[in-house]
Amino acid sequence: MTFPDAIDQALVGTYPASVHAGGGYVWDAVLEYRVWCHPEEGAPDEADGNDYYYPFATYQEALDFAAANPGTEEPLALVLQEEYIDEPESGRFVHVRKRRVTEWPVAFLRRPRRTDRTIPDFFAPDAPPNRLDILRGLAPAPGEKKA
Repeated sequence: MTFPDAIDQALVGTYPASVHAGGGYVWDAVLEYRVWCHPEEGAPDEADGNDYYYPFATYQEALDFAAANPGTEEPLALVLQEEYIDEPESGRFVHVRKRRVTEWPVAFLRRPRRTDRTIPDFFAPDAPPNRLDILRGLAPAPGEKKA
């Protein structure tokens, strides 16, 4: 599977290192891909023993770098969420209308990108019992037929 390139290659590497981690269920844009390096696991010590990362505009560049360098993690995607779905406790979902940046496992990008209907369909009264299936592409949105 291919993953989208960073939305603005000129901004790759300018985002803060410390961001949210995971969550939110939906995404709007990929800002960059990151490969975290761990000196204690064999990465060169370039930050006084601290972990550090390299940013990339494409998933393939990040994947190639991770494969060629010891002490690295699998690439992560730095994503922008213009709004998202929070789950403060299991099974209780909240629509959050606040912009945030978060690191995600790249596999989460297999979920469809958020549209104007994604979150309203998720919260619709006629959504399937497992509302998460809408986001996973396993169930049609209310009023839609599954292909």
